[in-house]
Amino acid sequence: MSRSNQISGQIIDIQNRRIFGGEIQVINGKISRIIEKPDVPAHFILPGFIDSHIHIESSMLTPYEFARKALIHGTVATVSDPHEIANVCGLKGVYYMLENARNSLLKFHFGAPSCVPATIFETSGAALSAADVEELLQRKDIFYLSEMMNYPGVLFKEPAVMEKIAIAKRLGKPVDGHAPGLMGNDAINYIQAGITTDHECFTKEEALHKLRCGMKILIREGSAARNFEALHELISEYPEMVMLCSDDKHPDELMIGHINMVVKRALSKGHDLFDVLRCACVNPVHHYSMDVGLLRVGDPAEFIVINNTNDFNVLETYINGERVTSNGKCILDQKQHPKINNFNCIEKTANDFQIRATGKTMNVIEAIDGQLITKPLKFPVNEINGFAAADVKNDLLKITVVNRYRDEKPAVAFIKNFNLKSGAIASTVAHDSHNIIAVGVDDESISRAVNLLIKNKGGLSVVNGNDEFVLPLPIAGLISDLSCDEVGELYSVIDKKVKSMGCTLRAPYMTLSFMALLVIPSLKLSDKGLFDGEKFEFTNLMGD
Repeated sequence: MSRSNQISGQIIDIQNRRIFGGEIQVINGKISRIIEKPDVPAHFILPGFIDSHIHIESSMLTPYEFARKALIHGTVATVSDPHEIANVCGLKGVYYMLENARNSLLKFHFGAPSCVPATIFETSGAALSAADVEELLQRKDIFYLSEMMNYPGVLFKEPAVMEKIAIAKRLGKPVDGHAPGLMGNDAINYIQAGITTDHECFTKEEALHKLRCGMKILIREGSAARNFEALHELISEYPEMVMLCSDDKHPDELMIGHINMVVKRALSKGHDLFDVLRCACVNPVHHYSMDVGLLRVGDPAEFIVINNTNDFNVLETYINGERVTSNGKCILDQKQHPKINNFNCIEKTANDFQIRATGKTMNVIEAIDGQLITKPLKFPVNEINGFAAADVKNDLLKITVVNRYRDEKPAVAFIKNFNLKSGAIASTVAHDSHNIIAVGVDDESISRAVNLLIKNKGGLSVVNGNDEFVLPLPIAGLISDLSCDEVGELYSVIDKKVKSMGCTLRAPYMTLSFMALLVIPSLKLSDKGLFDGEKFEFTNLMGD
């Protein structure tokens, strides 16, 4: 039996750059007819929004729970890289995401992680071989090869790296890029290897260089990395080459909005409505061959209803012709989620985080608010009884990465710009291998914050005097089994606690999570030691 329905309103035709009164007729989930009509409701109908690059795991939600909130904001599809859970649980983690997303209504388009582990300079919970990548890419529900972070491997034509790219090309699936700061001939060679996108540009100069070499540029506005201000002019200058993405979105911010917020911001900057919507709705569908409708006859009936083009408030979201959200409520019910994990280390003592003062100066990581990149600094060592200690007055705090997959001695370094005046914070969301990462003012607080996560097999923690708080993440140490509202509320509590301790970062835990991301310059910390992302090699913590 066929199912049919219709909806009328002011139709925003992005392809032909016009708005007209009309009625959309739907049969069996597809648009069968679009009729122009003069007397229609005042609301506007347009294709839904697409996040063109996101790690769902970074929302700390399952795909299903992510969908329940994102659909309300008019997001109908995502280009999702399950790289995070793959680094913890391997193929099992990727299949977990596919299965959990299956009945979520939102159209998740997952990729095959290309870099698991991201580098050989850290300990991950799993590895994906070229054969594993091919197994994934042969599936119809895997749409692309996820971000190729190992750009040195591409430039030096490492066989394992090139084999994965060749597999994607042979199977006709695009290859996503990840090359922050790459310019000149290196950028040209990287692109010519078959890399089609980059979401890591942090200057317009860099984006223009890559764009003019044929690469699509994703403007990222996430919870930690925010590049909209630097890149938004590209929306008007090269609307056919730009997409919008969040990359990483924490639950407290997802409660407020998603790609719809970036669209509103772009319009407030004076960009043309049709250019903005082309970037937000159309370009990803074409680039990734997505199973998402664009308000054309014969398309799947995905569209959203907004009040007007000034406020741009999402009233309803439709997937395959069915209304799935209305007035801020989603038809999906909350449900139970199975748990998988990979955790195997024992609790630590304060002495495990001591480090001998073997020099007079030390290399310090400078965290930058709103950026994934860091700067290298050099400071005198604060020596106490022969050990290097935090210097709270000068905001030089101790940072550690603890291997969570086997019992090893923690790696220790120092960091600036967290501004904690007391206590410590820790997380098992630590890109990309997701070991335990912690920052604190003293070894006792750090060990307590770390041990809270070991006891809970993953999560976010804060310790301040006698006060201890944990946000558990029982699924791979990355994801909660609760709803967005529940996780968002818990996250807001822990975020406020950290900021009450003096932290001045906009998103402390998101920034912390990237301090172990070795593929982003310039100075980072892995479970094996301090790492120079410019030279792509380990470096000494202390010098003369």
